[in-house]
Amino acid sequence: MAELRRDLGVWGAASIVVGTVIGSGIFLVPKTMIQKVGSVEMVFLVWIAAGLLSLAGALTYAELAAAMSEAGGEYVYLREAYGPFFGFIYGWTQLWVAKSGSVATLATGFFYYLANFYPSLEGTLYASSWIEIRIGQLAAIGVIVGLGILNFFGVKWGGGVQIAVTVVKVGCILAIILAGISSVAGNPGNFKTAIPAVGGLSGFFAAMVAALWAYDGWNNVTMVASEIKQPQRNLPLALTAGTALVIALYLGTNVAYFYLLNAGEVAASNRVAGAAMSKVFGDWGAAAVSVAAMISMFAAINGSILSGSRVPYAMSRDGLFFRALGHVHANYHTPAASILALSAWSALLVLSGRYEQLFTYVIFASWILYALATASVIVLRFKRPDLPRPYRTVGYPVVPILFVLVAVALLGNTLIESPRESILGLLLIFAGIPFYVYWKRSAAVRKV
Repeated sequence: MAELRRDLGVWGAASIVVGTVIGSGIFLVPKTMIQKVGSVEMVFLVWIAAGLLSLAGALTYAELAAAMSEAGGEYVYLREAYGPFFGFIYGWTQLWVAKSGSVATLATGFFYYLANFYPSLEGTLYASSWIEIRIGQLAAIGVIVGLGILNFFGVKWGGGVQIAVTVVKVGCILAIILAGISSVAGNPGNFKTAIPAVGGLSGFFAAMVAALWAYDGWNNVTMVASEIKQPQRNLPLALTAGTALVIALYLGTNVAYFYLLNAGEVAASNRVAGAAMSKVFGDWGAAAVSVAAMISMFAAINGSILSGSRVPYAMSRDGLFFRALGHVHANYHTPAASILALSAWSALLVLSGRYEQLFTYVIFASWILYALATASVIVLRFKRPDLPRPYRTVGYPVVPILFVLVAVALLGNTLIESPRESILGLLLIFAGIPFYVYWKRSAAVRKV
């Protein structure tokens, strides 16, 4: 039987971290953040808080990934810490909600920027009382399907594209930072500007949701752990260094944005990076940023498909999902059916709603799972003291405990402020329970 192969080195692993984290968020969410907290100082506080929270998660996951370098990431950690039911619920949510929703959201952002060059993409193809389909959404679906096919043909193909596009995207972001902070069009007084906003704790947490969407993806590399060379060394290095690099790039980018734009201008712009660069280079600058944003989202979509498809594959291998999704292609050594399934469902989700609805929907479901998975590092220290741990979490147990506490507070606030998206996410999680019972019984019958 064909198996997955360890074809990804440390650069491939790091590019999955950086490439999937930096997607559409940094280009789109500053508007939402300033509308929620009002002042530029608070926007930076939210970026730092969300970055440190993500780094705490990465430090914790580094221990889990080094100790259990199997395909599936959190699926494996939850299965080992709490039992197969929790692993299944994670995988179920990843396929139907979190990972597919993330891919769909990135593709939606790709379409928004592509419309800068082809305004006709904003045109409506079909509209009814419950759904509106725009022409550009078909282009977004095409990107998802195309990258799904690319990853079908091997992790080397997907990983190679990931490295190349991530290098280009980091270069583009550095260019935006340097152009912004060195421009004579900038005004240091912008950092003291403010607008009327939601404010308070509710505003802070709402802005955190937006920032965490921009940081989302630091955990993706753990899902392809079984295909990474020297995972005990390369996984912790990729997680920690990659997340730290993203924090630095995000803070630098926001310095450039707010040096060029005041709070009101950021709040009024759907494409903040484009508005900032247009002050430096005119229309040419806005067009260049649109290209950079699309490159960024392209890499994030590719990394999400590459990593996310390994979760249904791992579930199927344990007998807890459709058996076809556990097959490895004999020639390409990829979970081919799982890749195609994730891509197809993500493409359908592109039609499901607006950008803001999608990232709230994704973040709520994801952070339930992140909290449980992070807590598993504590559970496994007691449950599996004999487990080899080549890397141990820095700041244990304070770092994972703080992560879980903040995650719970964030989830509670999101449930209050965005009940529709949150409840829908919860319902989809609970919808997996009867399927778990079915597949668990089927697996038991096959073993007899």
